Amino acid sequence: MQIEQIVVNSSPLIVLFKSKQAELLNQLFIDICVPTAVWTEIVSADADDLAKQQLSITSWLRCVEQEINPVVGSWDLGAGESSVLSFALGNPTYRALIDDGAARRCARSLGIPIIGTGGILVLAKRRELITSATQAIQRVRDAGLWLADDLVDLLKQQAGE
Repeated sequence: MQIEQIVVNSSPLIVLFKSKQAELLNQLFIDICVPTAVWTEIVSADADDLAKQQLSITSWLRCVEQEINPVVGSWDLGAGESSVLSFALGNPTYRALIDDGAARRCARSLGIPIIGTGGILVLAKRRELITSATQAIQRVRDAGLWLADDLVDLLKQQAGE
């Protein structure tokens, strides 16, 4: 099943903007939603923050209001993670783009489909939007995303590299 709709948390969006790879989201998906809590988190950064600057001029992102589902709220996650998972729980055609470990455990326990930043890069390589997942992964690492070496090896293998 092809993923067409995603709801995005702040950390994947920030590292994709900072690594100059955010446009991949627009190339991969038809609808990209950002809950207000995530939007607010990004725009509250310093004025010189690249993600903050890019968010305000990126027309293909759609800001959505989302109340926290009590079941998700019981996990005591951050506001952004809770909003993303609550949106995905209430909109089952959407996949949650989220990297936070606790949020991913919550999603799995609630049956919410997820993808991480690394998975986005693998998908982009498989769809021939990028020529090298290895280089794309290094760019998000350089932008601040921590990825374990064994996960990087797995992502490269999944991308056929």
